[in-house]
Amino acid sequence: MSTLHTIQLERALNGTLADEFARRVYFASRNIVDFEFVVEDRGVTGVTVRTDTPEATENLARKLNVILQNDVLTQLGRDAKVIWRSAEDRAIAPGTFEDLVAEGIAFEAGEGQIALGEPVLGLMDDLDRTVRDFVVQEMHGREYRYPTLIPAKTLYRCGYLTSFPQYVMFVTRLHSDIDVYQDFLARTKSAGGLDAQLLESCREVDYCLPPTMCYHTFHQFADGSLPDGVSVVTSRGKSFRHEEKYRKGLERLWDFTIREVVFVGSREQVLADRERLMDRLLGLADEMGLVGRCEVANDPFFGNTDGALRSTSQRLLELKYELRLDVGAGETIAVGSFNFHEQMFAEAFALQGTAGEPVYTACAGFGLERFAYALVCQYGADPQKWPERVRAALGRS
Repeated sequence: MSTLHTIQLERALNGTLADEFARRVYFASRNIVDFEFVVEDRGVTGVTVRTDTPEATENLARKLNVILQNDVLTQLGRDAKVIWRSAEDRAIAPGTFEDLVAEGIAFEAGEGQIALGEPVLGLMDDLDRTVRDFVVQEMHGREYRYPTLIPAKTLYRCGYLTSFPQYVMFVTRLHSDIDVYQDFLARTKSAGGLDAQLLESCREVDYCLPPTMCYHTFHQFADGSLPDGVSVVTSRGKSFRHEEKYRKGLERLWDFTIREVVFVGSREQVLADRERLMDRLLGLADEMGLVGRCEVANDPFFGNTDGALRSTSQRLLELKYELRLDVGAGETIAVGSFNFHEQMFAEAFALQGTAGEPVYTACAGFGLERFAYALVCQYGADPQKWPERVRAALGRS
């Protein structure tokens, strides 16, 4: 039986802080199945959450207040600074994802997992090839294909485990022992699936599913000098983030595909490379007439007492930009981000230049499902009906 709990916030939240709070509410308790803000003239003053498993209101209030104190209240409460906005505007009809499912182009395979077919697959490949060719041919990037699994030690070393625990997805396996295997077989047959006590039979978690591709690159070149000629590295791979109940169609997936580009070198060089790639992608959006904007953004740090401070620093120093494209009336999704890390990852991974000099890093990542989905939302799923400029930009003319 579901229960509603109304919790008063200690102070009202403006639009920006309310958005930051909204993206964290489901991580407060797995029992929360829905929530709605209490809005008054002075802003969001409370939240009503619905639970389907008993949990005391005071306990929910305590958990939500931990998030508010650590990650939200002391953030910079300004609207995001927009650095690019499309010249065009157009109305986007609702229901694109539902149409893709109805036409057999998309299939919901599980929580946050969507199987895709043509023409979205081809569109993802075209978008990826456009970015990849620019990076490899014009920026002289070196391409790698990384394994899916990433060592847990690498995620700890880059700070992911202590910055974004809400997103981490672990990998383990059974102990190599015939008694364990036979017990597992018996328990699985008896339970009709995986037993709730499965983890007792598993080894330690020394691998995870990667949340992004750049950590593979930092791991690859850790503890040494970069090889000659390596300052731009690109890769395409599957990434995984536990989005809890925020999963939504092709907009928020637990399992998705990224084209990632990493820049390593002097501060001036990596900032120039990041700007060059950003200019190319914003130019591509203009070429295709896509509706959206690029704005200063921050990562959803979670669970630490310095989360709000780190988010504010990202915005003030403009360390992160997001390219957001329209997918509906008043709705946008981030299809790419451009990030400058200062020396955080260089120091964490003991990266050095070819002559042993200190280096800085930056990266850019593009979610291919999201990028393709935004284009389909704006122009439809039939490539024959796309404007010629879109087909030309994707090399289909």
